[in-house]
Amino acid sequence: MQLKHITLVALASYAFAQDSSEPQSLNATLSGNEQLSNLTSFLGLAPELLIALSNATNITILAPSNEAFAAFANSSAAASVASDPGLLAAVLQYHVLNGTYTASQITKMSAFVPTLLTNETYANVTGGQVVEAVTIGNETVFYSGLLQNATVSQANVNFTGGVVHIIDRVLTLPANVYDTAGAANLTSLRGAANATNLLDTVNNTPDITIFAPTNEAFNSVGDSLESLSEEDLANVLGYHVVVGTVAYSSTLGNGTSVQASNGGNLTITIDGNGTVFVNSARVLTPNVLVANGVVHIIDNVLNPDSTAAPSESVTTGAPAFSTGTPDSEAPFTSGQPEPTTTITPTTEGAGPAASTAASSSSSAGTMPQMTGAVGYGALFGAGAAVFFGAQ
Repeated sequence: MQLKHITLVALASYAFAQDSSEPQSLNATLSGNEQLSNLTSFLGLAPELLIALSNATNITILAPSNEAFAAFANSSAAASVASDPGLLAAVLQYHVLNGTYTASQITKMSAFVPTLLTNETYANVTGGQVVEAVTIGNETVFYSGLLQNATVSQANVNFTGGVVHIIDRVLTLPANVYDTAGAANLTSLRGAANATNLLDTVNNTPDITIFAPTNEAFNSVGDSLESLSEEDLANVLGYHVVVGTVAYSSTLGNGTSVQASNGGNLTITIDGNGTVFVNSARVLTPNVLVANGVVHIIDNVLNPDSTAAPSESVTTGAPAFSTGTPDSEAPFTSGQPEPTTTITPTTEGAGPAASTAASSSSSAGTMPQMTGAVGYGALFGAGAAVFFGAQ
């Protein structure tokens, strides 16, 4: 798996090139684009929202097309959003990036760009929930919750406060750890956390990073884990969690050491082929965004008593526990509810799995500052009830 990244410092260092024509107001810009008539209708029904956005500066709006709105209106998520003004507000905030970014500023090296979503009911990430921005082939793509991707269909629509990119899908809010683990078929991890009464902790703790073993990883060492006391199992699970740091792949470089919540240290190794390991476990799918941080899916269960790095030239992780005979059912999965949605972890060369760490420098504080003339905390308070009337 080849993983690349770009820090937000580098992203923000590109020169912003205005179109030769004079930018129009946001209202005029949206009204003049036939792909955005649904969005324009909605904003017209919410004049406070339109005024707030029109007065803001240094923002990037990811504007779902008419087709994107239509698809979303027919989805299972639509009813929840329609009945919850707070959730609708969060979805809208998640479509506004904190800073002005043209398509040329987004490269094949992933960047994790903060949005205006800071409401702790829906996102508990310091500085705002992020989207992953990356170029794949000739397309500009934004990854949101549950590894959902939205592709830019029309880029660089300038307006006086920044830039609009038209996208082909409504972004998905990152879900909590519990629901994301279920959707990603990480039900052994979810069941083990439930057995040790850690679910509330991992769901509600802000700024969290989880290295999440697959069900197959749990099953390969099931006997070793199922025989542990609740306290010892909690210690093992705590070794997979970093609290106080959202460690996207762009912040994890070769040799990086981070402290797990149980007090032990985790070491990141990146080999010459770009394969990423945490201790001796390989990262299979990085950067699964969750409401309070990020999850990296790994191929082995980590052992706080075995911190060995991977051997040279390996392509898979090495077990840190004694392996046993796999059961027909992975451990800790009994009684776990079926997910209401599913995601497919990405494979080598596709989406977020094509981006990884090569630098340990933090991107904190490198985003353009919010300079809008409105309070963003209340930016999307109006117009929730009319959302589906605008379709």
